[in-house]
Amino acid sequence: MTDRLQHLLSILDLEKIDQNLFRGQSGNSRWQRVFGGHVIAQALVAAHRSVAPDRFIHSLHAYFIRPGDPDRPIIYEVEPLRDGRSFSVRRVVAKQNGVAILSFSSSFQVDEPGLDYQRPMPKNLPQPETLSGEHAIDQAILESAPENIRNYWNEQRPFLIRPIDLEDYLTRDKHQPVQRCWFKLNGKVASTRSLNSALLAYLSDMTLLDTSLIVHGLSIFTPGLIPASLDHSMWFHRPFSLDDWMLYDIESPNTHGARGLSEGYIYTRDGKLIASVAQEGLIRLVEPKS
Repeated sequence: MTDRLQHLLSILDLEKIDQNLFRGQSGNSRWQRVFGGHVIAQALVAAHRSVAPDRFIHSLHAYFIRPGDPDRPIIYEVEPLRDGRSFSVRRVVAKQNGVAILSFSSSFQVDEPGLDYQRPMPKNLPQPETLSGEHAIDQAILESAPENIRNYWNEQRPFLIRPIDLEDYLTRDKHQPVQRCWFKLNGKVASTRSLNSALLAYLSDMTLLDTSLIVHGLSIFTPGLIPASLDHSMWFHRPFSLDDWMLYDIESPNTHGARGLSEGYIYTRDGKLIASVAQEGLIRLVEPKS
């Protein structure tokens, strides 16, 4: 297990302060603000700790209210809204300095049988072992990245990512608003089903906003662009393991009003759809692109 993966696991192990009250660490002071997936994953951990062990997350919805300060801990206040025979609903507010930075709602369900159908996995995609490794991706991303992001990407990371089309990162030509990449944890963990869900929630915030920009020939590093996640929704469909590569299939159906919408589908290597994601982000241009 890499140091970065151990670090990620440590920040997901929240400190219990009181009943339904938890403290989480922000984790990386090199960033200007806390990564959105970080806060979502910690909020999910806090919510999951307040429900019965036979109930598992099936949906979450989060609004990013303020940027998180990476130098301060985050307090998670969990409000139990309902515990029925099959479902439990929780509301979580993440706070720093006494003010909310994230509003989070989640629903948990006991496992039960039912009708079964899924969106098919795209066919004839190259396998991750045949794609460019992390070094080529780093060079593509880091050339125009700010210093704090270069510092982060030059370290070992808790995950590996291999885009199917590296041209999305190498050029600023306008592309179809579709991105597909393989990802996996950078090491093995003895995880539980609830921890798997938190780790997937953390990873789900990656590359979404980028997909709404490539149709315009832009990236999150474009001068004059202010990018930020506004909200994030996720649905967990089937149990899964994080031991192998997974496919993240993302498309952006709309950009308008300084906002971009992206939708993502996460598959296991053998084609099982395990989660769906939707996110709207701010993509405000404050000056002409240089």
